[in-house]
Amino acid sequence: MKTKAAVLFEFGAPWSIEEVDLDPPAEGEVLVAWEASGLCHSDEHLRLGDFGGPIPEVAMIGGHEGAGRIVEVGPGVRGLKEGDHVVASFIPACGRCRFCATGQSNLCDLGALLMTGTQPDGTFRRRVNSKNVGAMSFVGSFSQYGSIPEASVVKIDDDIPLARACLLGCGITTGWGSAVNTAAVEPGDTVVVWGCGGIGSGAIQGARVAGAEHIVAIDLVESKREKAMQFGATHFVTSVEEATALVAELTRGVMADSVILTVGVLRGTMIEEGLNMTRKGGAVVMTAIAPITDQAVTMSMGAATLFQKRVLGSLYGEANPRADIPRLLRLYRNGQLLLDEVVTAEYKLEDITAGYDDMLSGRNIRGVMVHQH
Repeated sequence: MKTKAAVLFEFGAPWSIEEVDLDPPAEGEVLVAWEASGLCHSDEHLRLGDFGGPIPEVAMIGGHEGAGRIVEVGPGVRGLKEGDHVVASFIPACGRCRFCATGQSNLCDLGALLMTGTQPDGTFRRRVNSKNVGAMSFVGSFSQYGSIPEASVVKIDDDIPLARACLLGCGITTGWGSAVNTAAVEPGDTVVVWGCGGIGSGAIQGARVAGAEHIVAIDLVESKREKAMQFGATHFVTSVEEATALVAELTRGVMADSVILTVGVLRGTMIEEGLNMTRKGGAVVMTAIAPITDQAVTMSMGAATLFQKRVLGSLYGEANPRADIPRLLRLYRNGQLLLDEVVTAEYKLEDITAGYDDMLSGRNIRGVMVHQH
């Protein structure tokens, strides 16, 4: 079948809207009609080459934060049927590897293939002008349709708006889990969330529901203050210097229990700045992505040892998507998790460049691409 998609042909190039030839689902796959896709900063990292990867050898369809409905089920698929509503999990959960079997689905072994563009079996389902085209994270939700591994989708209830449910495929789940799982926020904690975008909004909400007393949001864009407070921040500042002084005042010099880094691009100097806001025994959580070639980190190793401070990586918020996505959508349904408020604007596929311009300029908390079929 034919589908329209945003394709990246080389690093640094703009997204190109192309007609793509799509094969039907093979063994263990489903054909999904994508209804919506979040415009996540990770796709901008892909475009710029921050992950490395096969481009320009293999062009790539972007999009990994998607939601849609199943229109065809391939052989061997169990538990899914035509008409089911699903959210993409940008990291698949095979259910069989060591990490899935021990409750760490976010570290599923299939994740090693996410940036190759292939399906898990090493083949392709998409072509442009007879040349193979990959799909980011097996998902490629910057397309109207996709043949997707069963391991990469999670069935959800039909009453949840897909243009909001898509946020659970990456951003909100990642931010929420960074606070609840990785930082292990407890009632009465002081938490700093550095970056109030699609992931930061989830981290703020996770800290709020976990019972944090003080939630200090940092963002360079002053206009995000109102949204940050709506999500649950108790304080909002526009610089690290302000945040450090404020945290010292709020905690009588003890400092924050955790600092969660959810900025658009992680820089090595942010680790030291985060540690300076963190108490003895506290944690800096690295959720934001840095370019894969950036290996320069600034921090006092002596202080980390002497004050027992921790620097923790957090992938997908340490989530188990088959359990956590439905759970978070239940919280959305009962009003404890805000999703509608996270979406600043909706875009058509053809407006993808404008959507990313809005993200990079700080105008959006999260933009969502809504597909026309």
